[in-house]
Amino acid sequence: MSPAATSSEERIRTYEDFARVHAYLLAAAGVPPSLHQRLYAKLADEVFDGGEVFAVEPCESGRQRRLVLAADKPLGKESDVFLVDHAWSFRLPDALKQLREVPGLAERMAALMCVDLDRRIEIEESDEQHSEKSGSLEHVLQIVEKERVRVREMGSDYAAWLELEELGIDDDMLVTLDLSVKFPNLVALNLWGNKLQDPEKVVQEIKKCAKLKALWLNENPVLGKNIDKDVLDGLSGLEIYNSHFTSKAGEWALGFCADIVGADSPTFSVECTLLESIETIDLSDRGIHKLPEAFSPTKLPSLSKLNIRGNPLDQISGDDLLKLFSGFTHLQELEINIPGPLGNSAISILESLPNLSLLNGVDCSSIIETGKHVVDSALEPRLPEWSPEESLAERVIGAMWLFLMTYRLADEEKIDETPVWYVMDELGSAMRHSDNANFRIAPFFYTILWPTHDVHTGEECTRDFLFGIGEDKQRSARLTAWFHTPEKYFIQEFRRYQEQLQSNRICASTKLEETPSTRSIRPSDGRALRVYTDIPHVEEFLTRPEFVLTTDLKEADIIWVSIQVDSEVKNATGITDQQYTNQFPFEACLVMKHHLAETIQKAWGSPEWLQPTYNLETHLSPLIGDYHTRKRDGMDNLWIMKPWNMARTIDTTVTGDLSAIIRLMETGPKICQKYIECPALFQGRKFDLRYIVLVRSFRPLEIFLSDVFWVRLANNQYTLEKTSFFEYETHFTVMNYIGRMNHMNTPEFIKEFEKEHQVKWLDIHGSIRSMIRHVFESAAAVHPEMQSPFSRAMYGVDVMIDNRFKPKILERNVFLPAFLP
Repeated sequence: MSPAATSSEERIRTYEDFARVHAYLLAAAGVPPSLHQRLYAKLADEVFDGGEVFAVEPCESGRQRRLVLAADKPLGKESDVFLVDHAWSFRLPDALKQLREVPGLAERMAALMCVDLDRRIEIEESDEQHSEKSGSLEHVLQIVEKERVRVREMGSDYAAWLELEELGIDDDMLVTLDLSVKFPNLVALNLWGNKLQDPEKVVQEIKKCAKLKALWLNENPVLGKNIDKDVLDGLSGLEIYNSHFTSKAGEWALGFCADIVGADSPTFSVECTLLESIETIDLSDRGIHKLPEAFSPTKLPSLSKLNIRGNPLDQISGDDLLKLFSGFTHLQELEINIPGPLGNSAISILESLPNLSLLNGVDCSSIIETGKHVVDSALEPRLPEWSPEESLAERVIGAMWLFLMTYRLADEEKIDETPVWYVMDELGSAMRHSDNANFRIAPFFYTILWPTHDVHTGEECTRDFLFGIGEDKQRSARLTAWFHTPEKYFIQEFRRYQEQLQSNRICASTKLEETPSTRSIRPSDGRALRVYTDIPHVEEFLTRPEFVLTTDLKEADIIWVSIQVDSEVKNATGITDQQYTNQFPFEACLVMKHHLAETIQKAWGSPEWLQPTYNLETHLSPLIGDYHTRKRDGMDNLWIMKPWNMARTIDTTVTGDLSAIIRLMETGPKICQKYIECPALFQGRKFDLRYIVLVRSFRPLEIFLSDVFWVRLANNQYTLEKTSFFEYETHFTVMNYIGRMNHMNTPEFIKEFEKEHQVKWLDIHGSIRSMIRHVFESAAAVHPEMQSPFSRAMYGVDVMIDNRFKPKILERNVFLPAFLP
């Protein structure tokens, strides 16, 4: 959309018009004032010049792309602004349909998201051609002989380092090479990615190389045949085996990780003091259980940067590790898993190591200021995954949550209830995340981006995926949408949350205080009760002689309205506490989804009739832990996202994708509830039941349940196929009250259901009655302030039955006759 694409009354013809009309939007987007005129010029002419300045490069072995500055000159801070087009915009229920029906869309998105099959086939074919070329004995002998000549020239005592990676070497070829004779001082042998598979032959040849300190057999078939013990027993001085430290690792292994020893300098003497000069050492992912004795402040007095991620370090306590690290007086930068060997909290680590300036790449002062506990700037990215049998459309659906952005349309009256999701073009989508980003993006007709720091040629251009979101809004947990965050931490948070739920139970141990029963509100003189209402259905159908309608709010005995009658409304309208209203105080604890779940959990803990439910605004970490626990234990992991206070399935989504769950938070506050994957079906379709409950009092609890309930049926046959999650008519029974709806009367449904499932409805109905009473007992126990002698209310209670014919509470709504289904 160009700046001229506005209403005729406010058509933009000049920059001054643009700045005036869009002042608020420019400020909200955070566009620096110095770029406003530049932005107007590019929008007016629709100038997309990013391709002249940036380049998109493959990374992560082609499974991801990154954006780099390709211009000859550096790009100064806030020196320019660039337009980014949208390659795909959609509403979530339409996503799969568009990918299948819009020509070329699936192919473009698959390429953009690096899940296109054609490119994969080309890479595989290239690898096969390389393998065929390099896998001959003659080719390998040429490489070995060339290295042998080089070693001879260095002198007879020179230690050899031999790189024979991915050369197609098999068992017989290894024997033929006779490496122990050609290289008597061989200290490092890299056989990564070959075809070795006979343990006996491999061990026999390897053991001849008695001076080996490092051996790589990674990605050889022989590794699956219990060869490790024989190799380690046969080589007494081996310090590194298959990239991991052995129990014999010492100064040589540390020197290797500090780039002191390598192919050009295979060894150093014990008397050498090179370790003393080491400032940086990378020990990440070395399988270290116990650090070598040589790893000490005495041997490494200059150490200032240490990366020790990805190691179990389980043979030394966290306190001992902290004590050891505190001895490195020059240590300024530390990379460590959190939670991990040093504990579960970044704050506690910094308390023990106060000299640190950077922890996992993040400034320590900012960690303390923001109260971060999980700090991990070097997290492993989530890369798109797919299976060969999936179509391009299905692959895109699985990968898109790593790329999507969202907005809502709005007019002068209201914001659209259903969000729009979009994918930026190839340039914008290649911009990866950084906590210390050098660019910022914002939606503004198109998406726009501008540099927030000076950027040099060849430097990667990054943005903060969670700009403006700190730890107070669960930043560390939300990064899980794009990165593999520490599962152990979240599982611990989940267990802690479970323990808290169980300790919260009050209904089972607390007897509700009894108060006098409610009395009849009918006047003793027999006059008709005056009713004030703003609901057309009440006006039309309230015809009994005991009631008479009035338009005078102050003279009404009963006020039955659609608005919330709170203290502010009472003060403004003159409603008194002696007038009866159709609502109870604080009934939000029942009618808003997140408050309902919290009320039940405080009262009953985790009752069977409430699916595991998380308020994502406050309990994202336990939800992630629950998800990981279920995945680890092979349990079903399908969830339903529901907005706090919307009805008719608006912005409600079913997904088993953890990234999707987290990203869906961006369209408004939600609860995440375990999906009932195995519901009882009626003629193959999903259904739920709407019960109407009249509440007369909360203390004592007096509720009346109607014998009539509404049966709401899905339109499609039920299935758990992934592609069906976009089909509202398969997984939902309301479908926003648009289009075909299926309902049945109570007697007909009961008769047919009993016949289909061979059950007695009275037994099921008894369980439903008990569950509904428990729900209202929760409110009475947790929120005694709800009781009001001048309140009466009707609520719609939605119930689902699982395949064991056990009821589950779905949600509750304030019931108004105008909203009858």
